[in-house]
Amino acid sequence: MNWYEKLNDYFPVEEMKSKKHMELLLEEKGDVYFKDESPKHVLMYAEFDTFIFIDYLWVSSNTRGQGIGHQLMNKLKEKNKAIILEVEPIDYDDTDTEKRLKFYSREGFHHARSIGYNRRSLATNEETPMEILYWSPQDDSEEVIYGQMKKMYEDIHTYKDKEIYGKKYQPSEEVLRYNEDEKSDNLLAGMQKRKKSN
Repeated sequence: MNWYEKLNDYFPVEEMKSKKHMELLLEEKGDVYFKDESPKHVLMYAEFDTFIFIDYLWVSSNTRGQGIGHQLMNKLKEKNKAIILEVEPIDYDDTDTEKRLKFYSREGFHHARSIGYNRRSLATNEETPMEILYWSPQDDSEEVIYGQMKKMYEDIHTYKDKEIYGKKYQPSEEVLRYNEDEKSDNLLAGMQKRKKSN
């Protein structure tokens, strides 16, 4: 399997960019969008001046638990920039979502509870609510993270969307919202409480 097939096989269709989209990002935005791969992993990320966005991280099921994900996170943390990523809301019937959240919790990520994120998939035309996790060496506020997510959405997720998909993604103002007073439940804390009660 090539790198794209590995990602496409693992991630839900509503979360996947097309291969053309990712190849265009690598070719035309090669100063920002990167692929780090080995037979054991695929990491797709965008690096901006003040933050890094993890677009996709896949680790082979045969090598999970061997520290590969931790090594990749450390490599990104050494850049001393905030790291942001999207995760689907936890589904206790899907052990992968719970394992993913446990991994990011162990890595010191926080749930951006003031940021709402819900975009329509161009593949399925369905709303896809996602949660934002972040790690920040400067202890950035969620408002700063929100601004960074907005930039990433506009520069990466919607890059040449009309040309690639034949239609445009929603504007960032419809997809992302910041409300300090309206915080969602903390995904990571909720998961830890569940672990203690089992």
